[in-house]
Amino acid sequence: MPDIVVMFFVLGVVAGVVRSDLSIPKAAYDILSLLLMLTIGLKGGMALHGSLSLSLLIELAGVTLLGIIIPLVIFPIVHYLVRLSIADSASLSAHYGSVSAGTFAVALAYTEAHNLLTGGQVTLYLVLLELPAIMLGLLLYRRFSRSSSITKTSGLWHETLTNRGVILLVGGVLIGWLYGPDAGESVTGLYTKAFHGILALFLLEMGMVAAETLRSLRWGHSRLIIFALTAPIVLSCFGLLMAYWLGLPAGSAVILASLTASASYIAAPVAIRAAIPDANIGLAMLASLGLTFPFNVLIGIPLYHQLWLWLAG
Repeated sequence: MPDIVVMFFVLGVVAGVVRSDLSIPKAAYDILSLLLMLTIGLKGGMALHGSLSLSLLIELAGVTLLGIIIPLVIFPIVHYLVRLSIADSASLSAHYGSVSAGTFAVALAYTEAHNLLTGGQVTLYLVLLELPAIMLGLLLYRRFSRSSSITKTSGLWHETLTNRGVILLVGGVLIGWLYGPDAGESVTGLYTKAFHGILALFLLEMGMVAAETLRSLRWGHSRLIIFALTAPIVLSCFGLLMAYWLGLPAGSAVILASLTASASYIAAPVAIRAAIPDANIGLAMLASLGLTFPFNVLIGIPLYHQLWLWLAG
């Protein structure tokens, strides 16, 4: 049986496919996403409490390296094989080099359900993989595009570093790290104990959104469909090999593989829409949210666990 939180995603997809009038109000969805980000940060910070070391810095540097390598690999693939424009190739390199917080949350729940040892620093992987990819996507567009519509990027770093997801994740990590699992229990316990419930409702909404996105699929998207369904498996290998090289425990390895296999559908679209006006954001959302996200939630995460068992065994 799949993890119960995954079934809420399936329920959302079914509701979207049959065009049910089920909906989660935007204000409620915003609250759910904020609570999810904050809880992930707190859980990671509490696990980091009293465990900072040189090996941790090496680990985080290795993860950051992945955030640089993956967009550079994605760009020529989508440009020459999927046959997308320079703008859309740069956009997809940013989306697939970046990460999905929703996929992270499902992977974290999976590792907890299977009692896999996971380091608290995995929360930092989100930020370290997201920021370089968005900036590299923009730099690739600047390097190879002859368009005159390239937007100035003076405020892009500020917008990327100060978006609410990054603030809540990093802030949650700092609060959790300072107070640990005991000193802040009166406040943090409220969030951490409700994590799976919050995630279930979040995935219910994501299922409905994914179903809506899939309605725009056309036969002309065949190359993009193949890419969106095969890229996660290939990209997960980057995370698994880095995890093996760094000597990460099983839970951290599964989460890192799930993140490298994922694609952003929140931070990257906002940044790329503002910085690359020529990019078709709908195309990126179709691939990342309509195809890659469901694949990872339903099939990918257990698959990456099995690949890790094979690699580490």
